[in-house]
Amino acid sequence: MQLLNVSHLKKYFKDIKAVDDISFSIEKGEILGLLGPNGAGKSTTISMLSTLIKPDDGVITYKGKDIVKSPQAIQGSLGYVPQEIALYPNLTGRENLEFWGRAYGLKGNKLKKQIKKVSGIIGITDRLKDKVSQYSGGMQRRLNIGAALLHEPELIIMDEPTVGIDPQSRKHILDTVLELNKEGMTVIYTSHYMEEVEYICNKVCIMDNGKIIANGTKKDLVNLIDDKKRILIKVDSVNDALLKDIGNIEEVTDVSSEENTVIVTVSNGKATFKRIIEVLNNTEIGIRSIDINEPNLETVFLHLTGKALRD
Repeated sequence: MQLLNVSHLKKYFKDIKAVDDISFSIEKGEILGLLGPNGAGKSTTISMLSTLIKPDDGVITYKGKDIVKSPQAIQGSLGYVPQEIALYPNLTGRENLEFWGRAYGLKGNKLKKQIKKVSGIIGITDRLKDKVSQYSGGMQRRLNIGAALLHEPELIIMDEPTVGIDPQSRKHILDTVLELNKEGMTVIYTSHYMEEVEYICNKVCIMDNGKIIANGTKKDLVNLIDDKKRILIKVDSVNDALLKDIGNIEEVTDVSSEENTVIVTVSNGKATFKRIIEVLNNTEIGIRSIDINEPNLETVFLHLTGKALRD
Protein backbone atom coordinates (compact mmCIF):
# COMPACT_ATOMS: atom_id res chain seq x y z
CA MET A 1 0.00 0.00 0.00
CA GLN A 2 1.39 3.40 -1.02
CA LEU A 3 1.35 5.58 2.07
CA LEU A 4 3.03 8.79 0.92
CA ASN A 5 3.61 10.14 -2.56
CA VAL A 6 5.71 13.16 -3.51
CA SER A 7 5.42 14.56 -7.03
CA HIS A 8 7.51 17.35 -8.58
CA LEU A 9 8.15 19.04 -5.24
CA LYS A 10 9.92 22.43 -5.30
CA LYS A 11 11.03 24.92 -2.68
CA TYR A 12 13.17 27.95 -3.47
CA PHE A 13 14.63 30.56 -1.12
CA LYS A 14 15.38 33.55 -3.34
CA ASP A 15 18.03 32.24 -5.75
CA ILE A 16 18.65 29.02 -3.81
CA LYS A 17 16.89 25.93 -5.16
CA ALA A 18 16.68 24.07 -1.84
CA VAL A 19 14.39 21.38 -3.30
CA ASP A 20 14.37 21.25 -7.06
CA ASP A 21 11.59 19.14 -8.63
CA ILE A 22 11.84 15.88 -6.67
CA SER A 23 9.50 12.89 -6.78
CA PHE A 24 9.41 9.70 -4.70
CA SER A 25 7.00 7.48 -2.79
CA ILE A 26 7.02 5.30 0.30
CA GLU A 27 5.03 2.14 0.93
CA LYS A 28 3.51 1.22 4.27
CA GLY A 29 6.07 -0.60 6.43
CA GLU A 30 9.17 0.70 4.65
CA ILE A 31 12.15 2.55 6.08
CA LEU A 32 13.07 5.17 3.50
CA GLY A 33 16.46 6.84 3.83
CA LEU A 34 17.00 10.35 2.53
CA LEU A 35 20.75 10.38 2.13
CA GLY A 36 22.87 13.36 1.23
CA PRO A 37 25.43 15.89 2.48
CA ASN A 38 24.54 18.92 4.55
CA GLY A 39 22.75 21.40 2.28
CA ALA A 40 21.40 18.72 -0.06
CA GLY A 41 17.77 19.65 0.66
CA LYS A 42 16.87 16.85 3.07
CA SER A 43 15.64 19.01 5.95
CA THR A 44 13.64 21.30 3.65
CA THR A 45 11.98 18.23 2.14
CA ILE A 46 11.18 16.89 5.61
CA SER A 47 9.72 20.24 6.67
CA MET A 48 7.32 20.14 3.72
CA LEU A 49 6.32 16.52 4.39
CA SER A 50 5.67 17.50 8.01
CA THR A 51 3.45 20.44 6.89
CA LEU A 52 5.77 22.92 8.64
CA ILE A 53 6.39 24.85 5.42
CA LYS A 54 4.51 24.93 2.12
CA PRO A 55 6.14 24.00 -1.17
CA ASP A 56 6.37 26.48 -4.02
CA ASP A 57 5.12 23.78 -6.36
CA GLY A 58 4.33 20.07 -6.44
CA VAL A 59 1.96 17.67 -4.73
CA ILE A 60 2.29 15.61 -1.52
CA THR A 61 -0.38 13.03 -0.83
CA TYR A 62 -0.87 10.87 2.26
CA LYS A 63 -3.19 7.90 1.66
CA GLY A 64 -4.32 9.71 -1.47
CA LYS A 65 -5.15 13.01 0.28
CA ASP A 66 -3.38 16.25 -0.64
CA ILE A 67 -1.62 17.40 2.55
CA VAL A 68 -0.59 20.75 1.07
CA LYS A 69 -4.26 21.70 0.77
CA SER A 70 -5.38 19.74 3.85
CA PRO A 71 -2.50 19.37 6.37
CA GLN A 72 -4.79 17.69 8.90
CA ALA A 73 -4.90 14.63 6.63
CA ILE A 74 -1.45 13.62 7.92
CA GLN A 75 -0.89 15.54 11.14
CA GLY A 76 -2.69 13.11 13.46
CA SER A 77 -0.84 10.12 12.02
CA LEU A 78 2.62 11.72 11.97
CA GLY A 79 5.48 11.68 14.45
CA TYR A 80 8.27 14.16 13.79
CA VAL A 81 11.76 14.09 15.30
CA PRO A 82 13.59 17.33 14.45
CA GLN A 83 17.34 17.84 14.28
CA GLU A 84 17.12 20.27 17.17
CA ILE A 85 16.36 19.01 20.67
CA ALA A 86 12.70 20.01 21.27
CA LEU A 87 12.74 19.56 25.04
CA TYR A 88 12.53 21.75 28.14
CA PRO A 89 15.83 21.34 30.03
CA ASN A 90 14.47 22.48 33.40
CA LEU A 91 11.69 19.87 33.34
CA THR A 92 12.18 16.19 34.10
CA GLY A 93 12.01 13.54 31.42
CA ARG A 94 8.53 12.55 32.61
CA GLU A 95 7.34 16.16 32.62
CA ASN A 96 8.55 16.61 29.06
CA LEU A 97 6.70 13.50 27.93
CA GLU A 98 3.58 14.65 29.78
CA PHE A 99 3.78 18.03 28.04
CA TRP A 100 4.13 16.57 24.54
CA GLY A 101 1.56 13.87 25.27
CA ARG A 102 -1.03 16.50 26.15
CA ALA A 103 -0.09 18.41 22.99
CA TYR A 104 -1.08 15.26 21.08
CA GLY A 105 -4.39 15.11 22.98
CA LEU A 106 -3.46 12.34 25.43
CA LYS A 107 -4.51 12.48 29.07
CA GLY A 108 -5.22 10.37 32.15
CA ASN A 109 -4.46 6.66 32.11
CA LYS A 110 -3.83 6.67 28.35
CA LEU A 111 -1.04 9.22 28.78
CA LYS A 112 0.50 7.31 31.72
CA LYS A 113 0.37 4.08 29.73
CA GLN A 114 2.06 5.65 26.72
CA ILE A 115 4.79 7.29 28.82
CA LYS A 116 5.57 3.90 30.38
CA LYS A 117 5.61 2.21 26.98
CA VAL A 118 7.69 4.87 25.23
CA SER A 119 10.23 5.26 28.04
CA GLY A 120 10.82 1.50 27.81
CA ILE A 121 11.29 1.65 24.05
CA ILE A 122 13.87 4.44 24.24
CA GLY A 123 15.55 3.03 27.34
CA ILE A 124 15.27 5.90 29.86
CA THR A 125 12.73 4.53 32.38
CA ASP A 126 15.16 4.82 35.30
CA ARG A 127 15.94 8.48 34.47
CA LEU A 128 12.41 9.89 34.08
CA LYS A 129 12.63 11.74 37.42
CA ASP A 130 15.83 13.58 36.42
CA LYS A 131 15.85 16.97 34.76
CA VAL A 132 16.69 16.89 31.05
CA SER A 133 19.60 19.27 31.73
CA GLN A 134 21.24 16.35 33.56
CA TYR A 135 20.91 14.02 30.57
CA SER A 136 23.76 13.24 28.21
CA GLY A 137 23.39 14.30 24.57
CA GLY A 138 22.49 10.75 23.62
CA MET A 139 19.77 10.50 26.26
CA GLN A 140 18.30 13.82 25.15
CA ARG A 141 18.16 12.49 21.60
CA ARG A 142 16.35 9.38 22.84
CA LEU A 143 13.80 11.47 24.74
CA ASN A 144 13.36 13.63 21.64
CA ILE A 145 12.36 10.49 19.76
CA GLY A 146 10.14 9.31 22.62
CA ALA A 147 8.10 12.52 22.49
CA ALA A 148 7.28 11.81 18.84
CA LEU A 149 6.09 8.26 19.64
CA LEU A 150 3.55 9.02 22.35
CA HIS A 151 0.49 9.16 20.09
CA GLU A 152 1.47 5.92 18.24
CA PRO A 153 1.99 7.50 14.82
CA GLU A 154 1.62 5.46 11.65
CA LEU A 155 4.48 7.38 10.03
CA ILE A 156 7.50 8.83 11.81
CA ILE A 157 9.92 11.26 10.21
CA MET A 158 13.37 11.48 11.76
CA ASP A 159 15.62 14.34 10.67
CA GLU A 160 19.28 13.59 11.49
CA PRO A 161 18.37 12.11 14.90
CA THR A 162 21.92 11.00 15.80
CA VAL A 163 23.83 14.24 15.21
CA GLY A 164 26.55 14.84 17.78
CA ILE A 165 26.12 11.76 19.96
CA ASP A 166 28.34 8.88 21.04
CA PRO A 167 28.48 5.56 19.13
CA GLN A 168 26.61 3.63 21.85
CA SER A 169 23.65 6.04 21.80
CA ARG A 170 23.68 6.04 18.00
CA LYS A 171 23.47 2.24 17.94
CA HIS A 172 20.58 2.31 20.44
CA ILE A 173 18.65 4.80 18.31
CA LEU A 174 19.19 2.81 15.11
CA ASP A 175 18.07 -0.42 16.79
CA THR A 176 15.02 1.42 18.16
CA VAL A 177 14.09 2.47 14.63
CA LEU A 178 14.33 -1.14 13.46
CA GLU A 179 12.15 -2.34 16.34
CA LEU A 180 9.51 0.31 15.62
CA ASN A 181 9.50 -0.76 12.00
CA LYS A 182 9.04 -4.42 12.95
CA GLU A 183 5.93 -3.35 14.88
CA GLY A 184 4.52 -1.82 11.70
CA MET A 185 5.64 1.78 11.80
CA THR A 186 6.71 3.41 8.53
CA VAL A 187 9.86 5.53 8.80
CA ILE A 188 11.47 8.32 6.80
CA TYR A 189 15.03 8.77 8.02
CA THR A 190 17.39 11.53 6.90
CA SER A 191 21.11 11.28 7.41
CA HIS A 192 24.50 12.18 6.00
CA TYR A 193 25.97 9.08 7.65
CA MET A 194 26.22 6.39 4.99
CA GLU A 195 26.59 3.58 7.52
CA GLU A 196 23.30 4.49 9.23
CA VAL A 197 21.32 4.28 6.01
CA GLU A 198 23.07 1.03 5.06
CA TYR A 199 22.14 -0.41 8.47
CA ILE A 200 18.43 0.40 8.74
CA CYS A 201 16.92 1.46 5.41
CA ASN A 202 15.41 -0.86 2.80
CA LYS A 203 14.83 1.96 0.32
CA VAL A 204 17.05 4.97 -0.37
CA CYS A 205 16.76 8.37 -2.07
CA ILE A 206 20.15 10.00 -2.63
CA MET A 207 19.90 13.81 -2.67
CA ASP A 208 22.44 16.38 -3.80
CA ASN A 209 21.98 20.09 -4.56
CA GLY A 210 18.22 19.90 -4.08
CA LYS A 211 17.67 17.01 -6.48
CA ILE A 212 17.17 13.27 -6.11
CA ILE A 213 19.96 11.74 -8.14
CA ALA A 214 19.12 8.09 -7.41
CA ASN A 215 16.17 6.27 -5.89
CA GLY A 216 15.50 2.61 -5.13
CA THR A 217 16.40 -0.29 -2.88
CA LYS A 218 20.00 -0.61 -1.74
CA LYS A 219 20.42 -3.47 -4.22
CA ASP A 220 18.95 -1.38 -7.05
CA LEU A 221 21.39 1.45 -6.37
CA VAL A 222 24.44 -0.77 -6.07
CA ASN A 223 23.45 -2.46 -9.34
CA LEU A 224 23.77 0.95 -11.05
CA ILE A 225 27.53 0.60 -10.71
CA ASP A 226 27.88 -3.16 -10.41
CA ASP A 227 31.09 -3.04 -12.42
CA LYS A 228 32.70 -0.47 -10.10
CA LYS A 229 35.10 -1.44 -7.33
CA ARG A 230 37.07 0.60 -4.81
CA ILE A 231 40.71 -0.16 -4.13
CA LEU A 232 42.20 1.23 -0.91
CA ILE A 233 46.00 1.29 -0.95
CA LYS A 234 47.94 2.31 2.14
CA VAL A 235 51.36 3.65 1.16
CA ASP A 236 54.35 5.31 2.81
CA SER A 237 53.49 8.68 1.27
CA VAL A 238 51.10 10.29 -1.23
CA ASN A 239 51.83 13.11 -3.68
CA ASP A 240 49.98 14.83 -6.54
CA ALA A 241 52.13 13.15 -9.18
CA LEU A 242 51.14 9.70 -7.92
CA LEU A 243 47.42 10.56 -7.94
CA LYS A 244 47.74 12.00 -11.46
CA ASP A 245 49.52 8.88 -12.79
CA ILE A 246 46.87 6.58 -11.30
CA GLY A 247 44.10 8.85 -12.57
CA ASN A 248 45.48 8.60 -16.10
CA ILE A 249 44.84 4.84 -16.17
CA GLU A 250 41.94 4.30 -18.57
CA GLU A 251 39.66 2.23 -16.31
CA VAL A 252 40.14 4.47 -13.25
CA THR A 253 36.97 6.54 -12.75
CA ASP A 254 38.05 8.36 -9.58
CA VAL A 255 41.16 8.73 -7.43
CA SER A 256 41.61 10.56 -4.14
CA SER A 257 43.58 10.26 -0.93
CA GLU A 258 43.05 10.39 2.83
CA GLU A 259 46.25 10.72 4.83
CA ASN A 260 48.47 7.92 3.44
CA THR A 261 45.68 5.95 1.75
CA VAL A 262 45.03 6.17 -1.98
CA ILE A 263 41.35 5.53 -2.82
CA VAL A 264 40.75 4.37 -6.38
CA THR A 265 37.43 3.58 -8.06
CA VAL A 266 37.82 1.33 -11.08
CA SER A 267 35.56 -0.16 -13.75
CA ASN A 268 37.67 -3.23 -14.50
CA GLY A 269 39.04 -4.63 -11.29
CA LYS A 270 41.65 -7.24 -12.24
CA ALA A 271 43.21 -5.53 -15.26
CA THR A 272 43.29 -2.11 -13.62
CA PHE A 273 44.69 -3.45 -10.37
CA LYS A 274 47.77 -4.71 -12.23
CA ARG A 275 48.34 -1.30 -13.85
CA ILE A 276 48.00 0.51 -10.51
CA ILE A 277 50.65 -1.74 -8.96
CA GLU A 278 52.95 -1.01 -11.93
CA VAL A 279 52.52 2.74 -11.35
CA LEU A 280 53.32 2.36 -7.66
CA ASN A 281 56.38 0.20 -8.38
CA ASN A 282 57.69 2.75 -10.85
CA THR A 283 57.54 5.46 -8.18
CA GLU A 284 59.22 3.22 -5.61
CA ILE A 285 56.62 4.23 -3.01
CA GLY A 286 56.26 1.53 -0.37
CA ILE A 287 52.93 -0.30 -0.23
CA ARG A 288 51.70 -1.16 3.27
CA SER A 289 48.36 -2.83 2.49
CA ILE A 290 45.73 -3.20 -0.24
CA ASP A 291 41.97 -3.71 0.21
CA ILE A 292 39.48 -4.22 -2.61
CA ASN A 293 35.90 -3.24 -1.71
CA GLU A 294 32.77 -4.31 -3.55
CA PRO A 295 30.31 -1.54 -4.54
CA ASN A 296 28.20 -0.03 -1.74
CA LEU A 297 26.12 3.12 -1.24
CA GLU A 298 29.24 5.20 -0.68
CA THR A 299 30.61 4.05 -4.03
CA VAL A 300 27.27 4.90 -5.66
CA PHE A 301 27.30 8.41 -4.17
CA LEU A 302 30.89 8.99 -5.22
CA HIS A 303 30.15 7.78 -8.74
CA LEU A 304 27.03 9.95 -9.15
CA THR A 305 28.33 13.17 -7.58
CA GLY A 306 32.09 12.97 -7.96
CA LYS A 307 32.59 13.60 -4.23
CA ALA A 308 32.49 11.80 -0.92
CA LEU A 309 29.30 12.18 1.14
CA ARG A 310 30.77 14.44 3.84
CA ASP A 311 33.07 16.54 1.64
